[in-house]
Amino acid sequence: MPVQAWSALYTIDRFPGIRAKEIRSLFPRPQNTISRAVSLLERQGFIVQEASDADGREKNLHATDKGRELLTELVDVSQRRQAELLAPLSPAERATFFQLARKVAAGPGLLQSAVMTSDESEA
Repeated sequence: MPVQAWSALYTIDRFPGIRAKEIRSLFPRPQNTISRAVSLLERQGFIVQEASDADGREKNLHATDKGRELLTELVDVSQRRQAELLAPLSPAERATFFQLARKVAAGPGLLQSAVMTSDESEA
């Protein structure tokens, strides 16, 4: 399963009822990539789409039991892989690493770029 589908499933599980277009604000990817991930997740029975009460044309996304089971497995593998990758670092080095990673993620450069135009960043 592509990483875009994993991140979409994670988001749908954490934010029940989210719409596909809202996933983009949390995981900056082209909308067509998110749409393909949502379609794949639905076809495989990991999520369901329900019509919005406010606007029947909009679909709210919800993880199924099958999707939550898969997500549990994915998180477990991800955490074990992270531990494996970070094993050479001391606890203090890990704390510094995560502090710096959070600083980068919180900065404007994650979602904006003077180097890449919006067309290039969506390619």
